[in-house]
Amino acid sequence: MAGSTHTVTNQAPPLTGYDVFTSDRVLTEAVGRHLADRPREEALVELSGLGRGCGSFQTQEWGAQADAHPPVLRTHDRYGHRVDEVDFHPAWHRLLGKGVSAGLTDAWSRPGGQVRRAAAFLMWTQVEAGTCCPLSMTHAAVPALRADPELAAEWEPRLTSRVYDRELRPARLKAGVLFGMGMTEKQGGSDVRANTTSARPLAEAGAYELTGHKWFCSAPMSDGFLVLARAPEGLTCFLVPRVLADGTRNVFLIQRLKDKLGNRSNASAEVEFAGTWARRVGAEGRGVPTIIDMVAATRLDCVLGSAGLMRQAVAQAVHHCAYREAFGGKLVDKPLMRNVLADLAIESEAATTLGLRLAAACDAAADGDEGERALLRLAVPAAKYWVTKRCAPVAVEAAECLGGNGYVEESGLPRLVRESPLNSIWEGAGNVQALDVLRALGREPAALDAYLTEVGAARGADHRLDAAIRDLLTDLADLAAAEGRARLLAERLALVLQGALLVRYAPPEVADAFCAARLGGDGGAAFGTLPPTLDLAAVVERARPAV
Repeated sequence: MAGSTHTVTNQAPPLTGYDVFTSDRVLTEAVGRHLADRPREEALVELSGLGRGCGSFQTQEWGAQADAHPPVLRTHDRYGHRVDEVDFHPAWHRLLGKGVSAGLTDAWSRPGGQVRRAAAFLMWTQVEAGTCCPLSMTHAAVPALRADPELAAEWEPRLTSRVYDRELRPARLKAGVLFGMGMTEKQGGSDVRANTTSARPLAEAGAYELTGHKWFCSAPMSDGFLVLARAPEGLTCFLVPRVLADGTRNVFLIQRLKDKLGNRSNASAEVEFAGTWARRVGAEGRGVPTIIDMVAATRLDCVLGSAGLMRQAVAQAVHHCAYREAFGGKLVDKPLMRNVLADLAIESEAATTLGLRLAAACDAAADGDEGERALLRLAVPAAKYWVTKRCAPVAVEAAECLGGNGYVEESGLPRLVRESPLNSIWEGAGNVQALDVLRALGREPAALDAYLTEVGAARGADHRLDAAIRDLLTDLADLAAAEGRARLLAERLALVLQGALLVRYAPPEVADAFCAARLGGDGGAAFGTLPPTLDLAAVVERARPAV
């Protein structure tokens, strides 16, 4: 007879079998706000379908399996031939296929495509963030390739396809392809102008031979890669196909896979080019301007990815505390725990609201709105700087809400914690983003004008926001020798923008809490230090996933 000590009580049920989209009030409201009538109706149905998939036990199990079984590099086959292939767990391929079929590489061909994809990407990150890297790179390659209309016509239909074809074969024989990127070299890091990979022109127009080393090459199993190399006229962007048109493998020598802190289901590689065939994208010497649109798109994905990780962390924490009892009641009803959960919730809501607003700006900019394009120039690096930096403390605090349960792998929180620093590092770490903010302020007056117009729409609604805007204008009045305080400027730009959006769109209790703690100086350095006079119960209830 089983002993009574083995009866399990006071444990929260698993957060599974729910619609990740419709249970996220912040995300559903943002999608509804930024889409016109017909795209909105289509998007809500489509995103709810994806949301149910994201919340299903099967998909969650695939995510755990992909993370638990990292990719393995095979440099040679059994006969000694060089193959340079990466083997993945079947769960990885299932997830990647689901992501492609859900349109995560197809934001460019339909009305409101950026907003729809942003919402889907934010949800998909909550399943297994490792698959988001190839999805993001493939999505972001489209604007870079448009620098060469001929290349765009050839590759864009396959890049935006909803067919996942994992086989390594010529792209012309495939219904869908994936792209990676390789800019970083060991001697340069974020300083891509220090790249030493060389590009020698061949007789064929636009064709080159590359020789060099890439310290970080994302998604090495992809069908093509955008890389930077030095041509005779300077740093240039190139397309490197994995398999050549005649079916032979291009020279793409994978030296090793990186053993990373998180993002373990995804392969990141060091690769060698040694007589590697490449096609020029854009003009010689214009490598950085050619690839910059790709970088901007992937930076926005870093914001969305961090917002997704935060949302999942907060959802898990609130869900756990809604069931767990301690000291005579539910944890969620205890004033101190409620304070912690509310503080986490407003951080998550601010990240989601900002990320979807920037996606809407991308849609508008694609339709020719120069004001929205200017806003993105300043807001994207500021948001990338700040939102990605807030992800790690949110994930750690959310894990603590589960106590010892949150430190155990089966809870899923350790995976979120390991993943949480990544988006702050990839696509330009914090200093790069802060310096890019300064560059935009110094070179593009229209960017600041667009930003001030955006935050100005909320002036007069909250005295703390108004004061923060005034202080920011004082900071921006003198940018001489501003490099040493560039991080503080980026932080304040992001916080004021988040505050303005929440004042306009969030419930009063959420905007009040954000402005008090983030702009008014009424909160402490740690989560759970909001003024207790706020309506924290309403904030927490808004963040609770409806299962």
